Amino acid sequence: MYPEPRNLVNQGGAGLPVALFIITVLALLVTGMAQLQQASGDSVSLQIQSQRAFYAAESGAQVAVRDVLEAGNCSALTTPLSFSASALSGCSAALTCESVTENISGPGGNTVFSIASTGQCGSGPDRAVRTIEVRVR
Repeated sequence: MYPEPRNLVNQGGAGLPVALFIITVLALLVTGMAQLQQASGDSVSLQIQSQRAFYAAESGAQVAVRDVLEAGNCSALTTPLSFSASALSGCSAALTCESVTENISGPGGNTVFSIASTGQCGSGPDRAVRTIEVRVR
């Protein structure tokens, strides 16, 4: 009824090494997938901040064009601009303006304004900066 002791000594198997190998491979796969998911999340976050910075720069440029054309000179700019809208909260736009007056034929006057708007959103590793340049006369 009981097995003989010499048969127990001769038994050997690969079950334990195979199980350890499978567990190790699965653990490495799970770790790799977790790191990939983290990198993907960071990338999406930075992409959103980049888009927000672009729209902050574009909004700043639009405000600057209106102010400069109404005043007729670059001294009308108010910089930096902070935004109160929820989509651009925490963003700002720094504005610069240069004007050149030349004898230009056609409507629109003889002064060309070059306006640069630099939008910035976020801080630290999630900081994004975008610049837009506009020329108007």
